[in-house]
Amino acid sequence: MDRILEYAVSQGASDVHIMTSERVLLRRDGRLAFAGDAPLEHGQIERLVAEVLDPRLREALDRDGQTDFSWTIAGRARFRGNAYRHQHGYGLVLRAIPLEIPTLASLGLPNTLAKLTNHHQGLVLLTGPAGCGKSSTLAALVRLINEERQDHIVTVEDPIEYLHTPLRCVVNQRQVGRDTQSFARALKAALREDPDVIAIGELRDLETISLALTAAETGHLVLATLHTGSAIRTVDRIVGSYPSNQQAQIRTMLSESLRAVVSQRLVRRADGKGRVPALEILLGTRPVANLIRESKTFQLRSVLQTGISQGMCLLDTSLAHLIRDGVVTRDEALLHAEDVKLLPPGAGAAVGGSAPPAAAAAPASPATGARGA
Repeated sequence: MDRILEYAVSQGASDVHIMTSERVLLRRDGRLAFAGDAPLEHGQIERLVAEVLDPRLREALDRDGQTDFSWTIAGRARFRGNAYRHQHGYGLVLRAIPLEIPTLASLGLPNTLAKLTNHHQGLVLLTGPAGCGKSSTLAALVRLINEERQDHIVTVEDPIEYLHTPLRCVVNQRQVGRDTQSFARALKAALREDPDVIAIGELRDLETISLALTAAETGHLVLATLHTGSAIRTVDRIVGSYPSNQQAQIRTMLSESLRAVVSQRLVRRADGKGRVPALEILLGTRPVANLIRESKTFQLRSVLQTGISQGMCLLDTSLAHLIRDGVVTRDEALLHAEDVKLLPPGAGAAVGGSAPPAAAAAPASPATGARGA
């Protein structure tokens, strides 16, 4: 396994796909390409599965048809992985995680996100599709808090990705399936352990969402990721997770605790050197809180359009400025846009207004595209 993964790292791959009866696939800058000439046989895959899974995880694979794991090449890289069954046997997908925890600047993210770590209570949600960089952004925020505050940080992950060494903070990291049975159980325990900051790898179910809201309401800063496509859909998704007779109460709770929703995409650079983030940033201002409480989330889009001076930004506005600055092509931006009318007619065309915060650092860091965690 190490030989395959070391080659992937040398090629700048973000993901490695290994399947029975197929050649190894590497994803670079968002595109898959074959590596090697010979398909892997069943016995080879069996040996790789046995190498990366301990007996407990192998039992989970046989029972559930899939399981998550992590793998480290000493001094080179860490990987988060998923092993699964398919019609021809077993498969493995591994995502590269740098040993060094990224900073917001190295990810090409704006100072608006750094300001979110000034909050000592409330809910910050990082959202977007799989592979858009949510985990890396979460790690960068935890790193910043660890560097600047004297707090107790608890992370709950599946699996643990970046390893946080205590700097000014005490950091406890827990892995679902190894250190705790579930996200929900870990959160219940964490609330009894005097945390200041709780970082949740994923809000997977209603119980976890409820516990995150409770933690945010009761004086903790909660950072969490969620698989939703936009800031507005994130609010609707959380409220819609509850039965209709509870949704008014949840809207009130969310309106009071929400500090920000950051929805991000990774967009391929025009020069082919990696990918850059395009962001949608919704901040929990009083007008935003009122619209959430009054179930008028359809009006949040206009708040995003007019809130640039406060640090807010529409995804389409972020994409438009990346096009204007020549960082991405219009064709690439179209793959991610919500409203194509907000994009300029061609690459390099001028876009009116000042640059949104999401565009400020975006042209930096080709490495962003190599890590879509």
